[in-house]
Amino acid sequence: MLASTTKLQGRSLIGFRQAAGSGEAGEMFATNPMTGERFQPVFIPASAEEVDLAAHLAADAFEVYQRVPGRDRGAFLRTIATKIESIAGDVIERAAQETALPQGRLQAETARTCAQLRLFAQVAEEGSWVNARIDRADPNRKPAPKPDIRSMLRPLGPVVVFGASNFPLAFSVAGGDTASALAGGNPVIVKAHAAHPGTSELVGRALQESVRECSLPEGVFSLLFGTGPRTGMALITHPLVKAGGFTGSRTAGRILMDAAAARPEPIPFYAEMSSTNPVFILPGALRERAENIAAGLHASFTMGAGQFCTKPGMVFVAQGSDAKAFAQKLQQLVSGSAPFHLLTKPIHSSFDSATRARKTDAAVRLVAEGQPTAADASFAVSSALFETDAASFLGSGLDAEIFGPTTLLVQHSERDQVLAIARALEGHLTATVHGTEQDLREFADLIAILENKVGRLVFNGFPTGVEVTHAMVHGGPYPATSDGRSTSVGSRAIFRFTRAVCYQGFPDSALPDALKEANPLGIWRMIDGQMSRDPLVPSDRT
Repeated sequence: MLASTTKLQGRSLIGFRQAAGSGEAGEMFATNPMTGERFQPVFIPASAEEVDLAAHLAADAFEVYQRVPGRDRGAFLRTIATKIESIAGDVIERAAQETALPQGRLQAETARTCAQLRLFAQVAEEGSWVNARIDRADPNRKPAPKPDIRSMLRPLGPVVVFGASNFPLAFSVAGGDTASALAGGNPVIVKAHAAHPGTSELVGRALQESVRECSLPEGVFSLLFGTGPRTGMALITHPLVKAGGFTGSRTAGRILMDAAAARPEPIPFYAEMSSTNPVFILPGALRERAENIAAGLHASFTMGAGQFCTKPGMVFVAQGSDAKAFAQKLQQLVSGSAPFHLLTKPIHSSFDSATRARKTDAAVRLVAEGQPTAADASFAVSSALFETDAASFLGSGLDAEIFGPTTLLVQHSERDQVLAIARALEGHLTATVHGTEQDLREFADLIAILENKVGRLVFNGFPTGVEVTHAMVHGGPYPATSDGRSTSVGSRAIFRFTRAVCYQGFPDSALPDALKEANPLGIWRMIDGQMSRDPLVPSDRT
């Protein structure tokens, strides 16, 4: 038994309370992906009454939390980060057991999670994210006077966040969705993922303690255990919930997306669902560094056992001697790959089914497979490299995401085929282009097409490894996400859980601080179309 297990209770956290749970919903256990072993404690799903209580507490907390100054919300987010760091040893120990992810990966993910929290703390404290705009009155305008009009972004209300299976920390309880929603003034209810409930509880308790320590309202945060069909649907359809954030499969994301839209009061639901992340290797790059690109590609599509939403799942190369050298190197690397362990039984079953189907497809050839798995390995799989040609690929359905360590090599014979493939792509999170400057000039039309297909274009790199920065876009056209105008990583993520509110003709004393004459927050504002941090003197408002 793990040392950290003694701290786990296996119950939902509803505000400052520990839930009793519902025995009718069935028991849940964490499972070791390498052995199939079940871990204690038993996790009891929240009851329908507890789901309702969490939503009511969040709605009550919103009345206060939406008015909490940015500096205090920033201090809250920094407190969460510090508390997670203080229990990092227990968190990583438990996460390693529940996910089979290596310690180094989990250490990096813990650091990323805390960095995200501090990034959004900085955004909340600085304050300019509210996009304050002031258009001053002009009583002398003809034929009618112009009124004083001011606007800014305000939070939406309680946000439901669905934890992700493949990121037990960075996209789960205290991950980017939670951090961005809290930074914007929204209470958060997290529905924990069944793949890592112990990790979720440890982080959830750190968040619960942070709410107390910062003297914030009880309902600012809750953590619920339960199934997606029962607990998840109850949350996304609850009338007090005003938005949702999700990272996971297209099937589950689409179900929740449709439920959010079908409510009597539809709400925004930001789902990151599936992406195959095409890689285009252009002729100049293939001539200059075929083997280096092959090595980088192999590392990318097997990273994390291929369980990243940015994993490159299809690669397009021109036929010829350079392509043969590239393919031979890739085959060699795949054949030497040790087995990988996937996160959950459903992910393992899906990968096994998809790769078996691909092996029996007459249009596809299995060109390399990793070392075989042991007979008693629980969720173990071998990596696989498949190959087809452009004519077979177009219109075939071979662009579907396979979550796990596999990719599809597509060889084409002419430039027009590459453009046809790019035009036929559905929405993806990323597209990668390997080339030279000459390649970029010759394939400028390819880049123009891809700009309308993805949220992030990568040149001479690989899509795995998403930096947490202000400029990052981790989103893309449907079905990569439910709303291609959004990002779930980077400081722009805060805009998902906000709406614009306009104040017309209000006296200065009644305006939010962000819109007052004196600019007491010292933020950047648009004044009559010009960006400024300067205060307005009383005479400016006529």
